[in-house]
Amino acid sequence: MRTRNAALVGALCVGLSAALTACGGAAAEDPDAGTNGVGKLEAPAIQDKARAAARSAEAVHLSGNVVSQGRTYRIDMRLKKNGGMGRVSSSSDASAFELLRVGDELYLKAPAGFWAKGASPSASAAPAPKASASKSGDAAAAAGKLDDKYVKVPSDDPSYQQFKGFTDKDVLLDGLLGLHGELARGERGSVGGVRTVRVTGAKGGGGTLDVSLVGTPYPLRVQRAGGAGQLELDGWGKDFALAVPAKSQTVDYGKQLRIPSGG
Repeated sequence: MRTRNAALVGALCVGLSAALTACGGAAAEDPDAGTNGVGKLEAPAIQDKARAAARSAEAVHLSGNVVSQGRTYRIDMRLKKNGGMGRVSSSSDASAFELLRVGDELYLKAPAGFWAKGASPSASAAPAPKASASKSGDAAAAAGKLDDKYVKVPSDDPSYQQFKGFTDKDVLLDGLLGLHGELARGERGSVGGVRTVRVTGAKGGGGTLDVSLVGTPYPLRVQRAGGAGQLELDGWGKDFALAVPAKSQTVDYGKQLRIPSGG
C-alpha cells in the first residue's frame, strides 16, 4: 500500500511539474514576466536603451535637486524638442528664476531681489538716474523695473547658452543620463509605482539610473555621480502648451545683461 501511495504521489508531482517547482511548492516567479525585457540586458545596453528612448520622446517633465559648487538647486522643468519652461531655485526665493524658451527666443523671469544681486540692463538701457539718487537707489529702481517680467535674453549675450541649456531637452538629458565608471546591472525596484531596473556606475559612485521595465524603457530617476543630486523624470511624451509671453509681460532691452554668478 505504501508503495502504491508513493507511486501515486510521484505521478501527481510529475503531472503538475509545469506549474510547480516541487510537489506542494509554487513556481519561481520570472522577474521579467510582463516587462519590456530590458532587465535581461547587460548594463551598457540598458543605459543605451534608456538614452535612446529619452532622445526620441517628444516631451518630458524633470524635477529634483542638483548640487553645484556646494549649493543645492531645485529644478522643475518641462521640456520638448522646440523649447521648454520651468523654474530653478535655491534656498533663497530671491535667487529663484523662471525660464521660457520657444525656438531660439529665450526669456528669463525673476523677482527684483534676483536682479538687485547683480543682474540688470546695461547702464545705457537703464532709466537715467536723478542727480541726487544714490547708486543703490539706481540699482533698486532698475531691479524693480524687471521684477516679475520676462526679460528677453539676447542670443549674443554670454548667459544665453548657459540658460538655454536648462531648456534644451537633448543637451540636458545627455548630460544627466551619462554614468561614470564601470557599469553594472543593479536591483529591481519601482519609481512612482512603475517597475524598474537599476544601472550603476562605479558601484554607485559614478551615478545610478533607474529604467522603466514597463512599456518604453524611459529613464525614471537619476542619481548624479558624487552625490551631486537626484532627479526624477516623468510625463514622457505628454505635450504641453509653449508660447512666447505677452508683450505686456515682456521687457526686451536688446542689451547685454549682467546675471548674478551665485544663487
